[in-house]
Amino acid sequence: MSVKDMFSSSRVKFSLNAATKDEVINELIEVLYEDGKIEDKQKFKEAVLKREEEFSTGIGMGVAIPHGKSDAVKEASIVFGRSEKGIDYQSMDDEPAYLFFLIAVPEKSNDVHLKALNEISRKLMHKEVRQNLMSAANFEEFIKVFE
Repeated sequence: MSVKDMFSSSRVKFSLNAATKDEVINELIEVLYEDGKIEDKQKFKEAVLKREEEFSTGIGMGVAIPHGKSDAVKEASIVFGRSEKGIDYQSMDDEPAYLFFLIAVPEKSNDVHLKALNEISRKLMHKEVRQNLMSAANFEEFIKVFE
């Protein structure tokens, strides 16, 4: 499964309401739940927070890529969220995060999330890609970044 296939227009939120790290995780998990990709929001959130305990998935440059592997996940999926204000995500560079990619994979999947993490982080190293994501107005403009 390619990273591009893990996105969907129903899992893109161009204007997050969240103001904190916990709120953004909840908001992105809610999108997954409403789209039928997870069965249990709390169980999946525990997997995401367990991963965050190791070290923050705020990779810097205004980007955070929280992720979790859980049997609450029905199908490997990614939710994209954007914050205009920026959110303190305890990122590696101590700067606010604006672009969020929540990766959800089933417990029994092999290294799907690692491939997704790798591809997303490689693309996001380029300033032009981050700028295009900040200005994307619809799913078509968003997904072009991953083509």
